Amino acid sequence: MAVWAVGDLQGCLDPFKRLLDRIRFDERRDTLWLTGDLVNRGPDSLGTLRYVRSLGDSAITVLGNHDLHLLAVAARGGRGQRPGDTLQDILKASDRDELLSWLCTRPLFHHDPGLRTALVHAGLPPQWSVADARRAAAEVSAALREDGESFFERMYGNEPDRWSTRMSRIERLRFAVNCFTRLRMIDHRGRAVFKFKLHPRLAPPDTQPWFALKERRSRRTRLVFGHWSTLGLYEGHGVIGLDTGCVWGRELTAYRLDRRAPLATEPGPFSRDSGPPPDEG
Repeated sequence: MAVWAVGDLQGCLDPFKRLLDRIRFDERRDTLWLTGDLVNRGPDSLGTLRYVRSLGDSAITVLGNHDLHLLAVAARGGRGQRPGDTLQDILKASDRDELLSWLCTRPLFHHDPGLRTALVHAGLPPQWSVADARRAAAEVSAALREDGESFFERMYGNEPDRWSTRMSRIERLRFAVNCFTRLRMIDHRGRAVFKFKLHPRLAPPDTQPWFALKERRSRRTRLVFGHWSTLGLYEGHGVIGLDTGCVWGRELTAYRLDRRAPLATEPGPFSRDSGPPPDEG
């Protein structure tokens, strides 16, 4: 049985299927870990959502910022879409309710103690252990199930930007969502820098990638993440970054987690002139 991790799909169904053929994925015995952002910007968000759902328990995916954006737009009756969104096919689909209900139950964090590996779309703040991340993800998931519309009304914003046990419930939820789905950089005071989207070498001098902090409490667990297309494939500091920019004309990448194996890649569907997408978390 093989365990493969694959980076952000963003509606790139054909490259995804070709990549699964390349790694000889068998849903009867193998497992896929998907870094989230199943939808948006690519040519077939609806088909991608349907296909991943059809894989059942063989596919484990976490929610990304684009997935949450889809759920928020749906909760608002279609309002809040942005230029470049490719969500209309899902919103108009005859099976939209089933697809959205399934998507809403996906976690923000997945941990496999046997592999000593965890999966997240973007990152974890340095103050969190893996146990802290699991608790925070569970709290967000419960809020989504209980009252998604109210949750989305309060989800957006960049504050608070540093973890504190004194946060209110809505502050904890917003901070957790932002870290799980948008985090890239941390400044010298331990504050998340949510607006930065470029490669770390272009970052302000008082910041560094979330995974590079020596005091990061999750360092003993290998973390797999996506989200950061300008970073690209990254392996170091106990993490594996897998967003290799498929939707932006680069490639989709698969990384085997249960043992060493060569990377597998598949070219993206088309080239885009507009650069990386805006961060919609």
